Amino acid sequence: MHRIGGIILAAGGSTRMGTPKQILAPSGIPMICAAVQAAQTGGCDVVCVVTGHARAAVESAAATFHPLFVHNEAWQRGMGSSIRVGLAALPPVSAVILLACDQPAVDATVIRSLIEHHQRTGLPVVASHYAQTLGIPALFAQPCFDELKSLSDDRGAKSVIHSKPDRVAALEFPAGALDLDTPEDLHAWHCHKLQNLAPPC
Repeated sequence: MHRIGGIILAAGGSTRMGTPKQILAPSGIPMICAAVQAAQTGGCDVVCVVTGHARAAVESAAATFHPLFVHNEAWQRGMGSSIRVGLAALPPVSAVILLACDQPAVDATVIRSLIEHHQRTGLPVVASHYAQTLGIPALFAQPCFDELKSLSDDRGAKSVIHSKPDRVAALEFPAGALDLDTPEDLHAWHCHKLQNLAPPC
Protein backbone atom coordinates (compact mmCIF):
# COMPACT_ATOMS: atom_id res chain seq x y z
CA MET A 1 0.00 0.00 0.00
CA HIS A 2 1.41 3.36 -1.03
CA ARG A 3 -1.40 5.75 -0.28
CA ILE A 4 -0.61 9.28 0.83
CA GLY A 5 -2.88 11.21 3.15
CA GLY A 6 -2.96 14.97 3.49
CA ILE A 7 -3.87 16.67 6.75
CA ILE A 8 -4.62 20.37 6.51
CA LEU A 9 -4.49 22.13 9.86
CA ALA A 10 -7.21 24.77 9.63
CA ALA A 11 -8.47 25.05 13.20
CA GLY A 12 -6.76 28.20 14.47
CA GLY A 13 -8.51 31.26 15.81
CA SER A 14 -6.68 33.82 13.62
CA THR A 15 -6.48 36.19 16.58
CA ARG A 16 -3.61 38.26 15.18
CA MET A 17 -5.23 38.56 11.75
CA GLY A 18 -8.53 39.71 13.24
CA THR A 19 -10.61 37.66 10.79
CA PRO A 20 -10.61 33.95 9.87
CA LYS A 21 -7.53 33.71 7.67
CA GLN A 22 -8.62 30.30 6.39
CA ILE A 23 -11.10 32.01 4.09
CA LEU A 24 -8.99 34.99 3.06
CA ALA A 25 -8.10 34.94 -0.64
CA PRO A 26 -4.69 36.60 -1.13
CA SER A 27 -4.07 34.59 -4.30
CA GLY A 28 -7.59 34.72 -5.69
CA ILE A 29 -9.23 31.79 -3.88
CA PRO A 30 -9.71 31.16 -0.15
CA MET A 31 -6.54 29.87 1.44
CA ILE A 32 -8.27 26.72 2.65
CA CYS A 33 -9.27 25.96 -0.95
CA ALA A 34 -5.73 26.58 -2.19
CA ALA A 35 -4.36 24.18 0.41
CA VAL A 36 -6.88 21.44 -0.44
CA GLN A 37 -6.26 21.86 -4.14
CA ALA A 38 -2.47 21.72 -3.63
CA ALA A 39 -2.75 18.49 -1.65
CA GLN A 40 -5.18 16.83 -4.04
CA THR A 41 -3.38 17.71 -7.27
CA GLY A 42 0.04 17.22 -5.68
CA GLY A 43 -0.53 13.52 -5.10
CA CYS A 44 -2.47 13.00 -1.87
CA ASP A 45 -4.98 10.18 -2.24
CA VAL A 46 -7.19 11.47 0.57
CA VAL A 47 -7.22 14.94 2.10
CA CYS A 48 -8.49 15.70 5.59
CA VAL A 49 -9.27 19.24 6.74
CA VAL A 50 -9.19 19.70 10.51
CA THR A 51 -11.52 22.51 11.50
CA GLY A 52 -11.93 24.41 14.73
CA HIS A 53 -12.66 28.13 14.85
CA ALA A 54 -14.98 29.34 12.05
CA ARG A 55 -15.87 25.73 11.25
CA ALA A 56 -18.95 26.51 9.17
CA ALA A 57 -17.19 29.13 7.05
CA VAL A 58 -14.20 26.87 6.39
CA GLU A 59 -16.35 23.89 5.44
CA SER A 60 -18.54 26.03 3.19
CA ALA A 61 -15.53 27.54 1.41
CA ALA A 62 -13.89 24.20 0.64
CA ALA A 63 -16.99 22.05 0.12
CA THR A 64 -16.69 21.96 -3.68
CA PHE A 65 -13.34 20.14 -3.36
CA HIS A 66 -14.96 17.37 -1.28
CA PRO A 67 -12.20 16.80 1.27
CA LEU A 68 -12.78 14.81 4.43
CA PHE A 69 -13.79 17.30 7.12
CA VAL A 70 -13.18 16.53 10.78
CA HIS A 71 -13.81 18.95 13.62
CA ASN A 72 -11.43 19.35 16.55
CA GLU A 73 -13.63 20.24 19.50
CA ALA A 74 -10.49 20.98 21.51
CA TRP A 75 -8.83 23.17 18.86
CA GLN A 76 -7.91 25.85 21.39
CA ARG A 77 -5.54 23.41 23.10
CA GLY A 78 -3.08 23.65 20.23
CA MET A 79 -1.74 22.11 17.06
CA GLY A 80 -0.89 18.75 18.58
CA SER A 81 -4.56 18.12 19.27
CA SER A 82 -5.45 18.85 15.64
CA ILE A 83 -2.74 16.52 14.34
CA ARG A 84 -4.12 13.68 16.45
CA VAL A 85 -7.68 14.34 15.25
CA GLY A 86 -6.54 14.38 11.63
CA LEU A 87 -4.60 11.14 11.91
CA ALA A 88 -7.52 9.39 13.58
CA ALA A 89 -9.87 10.46 10.76
CA LEU A 90 -7.76 9.20 7.87
CA PRO A 91 -8.21 5.75 6.35
CA PRO A 92 -5.08 3.55 6.26
CA VAL A 93 -2.21 5.33 4.49
CA SER A 94 1.52 4.74 4.18
CA ALA A 95 2.43 8.38 4.81
CA VAL A 96 0.84 11.70 5.66
CA ILE A 97 1.67 15.22 4.60
CA LEU A 98 0.95 17.86 7.20
CA LEU A 99 0.28 21.34 5.90
CA ALA A 100 -1.25 24.55 7.13
CA CYS A 101 -3.60 26.75 5.14
CA ASP A 102 -1.72 29.97 5.90
CA GLN A 103 1.42 29.39 3.81
CA PRO A 104 0.31 30.88 0.49
CA ALA A 105 3.36 29.69 -1.45
CA VAL A 106 2.46 26.02 -0.93
CA ASP A 107 1.21 24.53 -4.18
CA ALA A 108 0.94 21.16 -5.90
CA THR A 109 4.61 21.28 -6.94
CA VAL A 110 5.72 21.48 -3.32
CA ILE A 111 3.48 18.60 -2.28
CA ARG A 112 4.64 16.49 -5.22
CA SER A 113 8.27 17.24 -4.40
CA LEU A 114 7.81 16.03 -0.81
CA ILE A 115 6.47 12.73 -2.11
CA GLU A 116 9.24 12.38 -4.69
CA HIS A 117 11.94 13.12 -2.09
CA HIS A 118 10.47 10.42 0.14
CA GLN A 119 10.41 7.89 -2.68
CA ARG A 120 13.93 8.76 -3.80
CA THR A 121 15.63 8.85 -0.40
CA GLY A 122 13.61 6.22 1.43
CA LEU A 123 13.74 8.40 4.53
CA PRO A 124 10.63 8.46 6.74
CA VAL A 125 10.49 12.25 7.10
CA VAL A 126 10.75 14.93 4.42
CA ALA A 127 10.49 18.47 5.76
CA SER A 128 10.50 21.87 4.10
CA HIS A 129 13.62 23.95 4.68
CA TYR A 130 13.21 27.70 5.00
CA ALA A 131 14.43 30.51 7.26
CA GLN A 132 17.20 28.26 8.61
CA THR A 133 14.77 25.73 10.00
CA LEU A 134 12.81 22.62 9.02
CA GLY A 135 9.03 22.64 9.18
CA ILE A 136 5.77 22.00 7.43
CA PRO A 137 4.63 21.17 4.89
CA ALA A 138 6.27 17.90 5.76
CA LEU A 139 5.80 14.22 4.97
CA PHE A 140 5.81 11.56 7.69
CA ALA A 141 5.84 7.87 6.84
CA GLN A 142 3.81 5.38 8.85
CA PRO A 143 6.63 4.54 11.35
CA CYS A 144 6.33 8.14 12.61
CA PHE A 145 2.60 8.05 13.25
CA ASP A 146 2.87 6.99 16.89
CA GLU A 147 5.15 9.95 17.58
CA LEU A 148 2.69 12.33 15.98
CA LYS A 149 -0.16 10.81 17.98
CA SER A 150 1.88 11.27 21.17
CA LEU A 151 2.42 15.00 20.70
CA SER A 152 1.21 17.13 23.57
CA ASP A 153 -1.62 19.49 22.73
CA ASP A 154 0.60 22.54 22.42
CA ARG A 155 3.37 20.94 20.34
CA GLY A 156 3.53 20.84 16.57
CA ALA A 157 5.20 18.46 14.16
CA LYS A 158 8.51 20.33 14.31
CA SER A 159 9.45 18.48 17.49
CA VAL A 160 9.12 15.16 15.65
CA ILE A 161 11.17 16.49 12.73
CA HIS A 162 14.03 17.60 14.97
CA SER A 163 14.02 14.62 17.34
CA LYS A 164 16.03 12.40 14.95
CA PRO A 165 17.79 14.51 12.29
CA ASP A 166 19.40 11.52 10.56
CA ARG A 167 16.03 10.26 9.33
CA VAL A 168 15.00 13.59 7.75
CA ALA A 169 15.39 14.71 4.14
CA ALA A 170 15.18 18.47 3.55
CA LEU A 171 13.24 20.04 0.69
CA GLU A 172 14.44 23.54 -0.11
CA PHE A 173 11.39 25.81 0.00
CA PRO A 174 12.46 29.41 0.81
CA ALA A 175 8.99 30.83 0.18
CA GLY A 176 7.63 28.66 2.98
CA ALA A 177 9.01 31.17 5.46
CA LEU A 178 6.02 33.43 4.91
CA ASP A 179 2.87 32.46 6.73
CA LEU A 180 -0.02 34.84 7.00
CA ASP A 181 -0.64 35.58 10.67
CA THR A 182 -1.14 39.36 10.60
CA PRO A 183 -2.36 42.07 8.22
CA GLU A 184 1.31 43.00 7.78
CA ASP A 185 2.06 39.47 6.58
CA LEU A 186 -0.76 39.80 4.09
CA HIS A 187 0.74 43.03 2.78
CA ALA A 188 4.15 41.37 2.50
CA TRP A 189 2.63 38.56 0.41
CA HIS A 190 0.97 41.02 -1.96
CA CYS A 191 4.31 42.80 -2.38
CA HIS A 192 6.02 39.46 -3.05
CA LYS A 193 3.51 38.64 -5.79
CA LEU A 194 3.90 42.05 -7.38
CA GLN A 195 7.68 41.68 -7.44
CA ASN A 196 7.41 38.29 -9.10
CA LEU A 197 5.06 39.71 -11.73
CA ALA A 198 7.32 42.66 -12.51
CA PRO A 199 9.07 42.46 -15.91
CA PRO A 200 12.86 42.01 -15.87
CA CYS A 201 14.96 45.16 -16.13
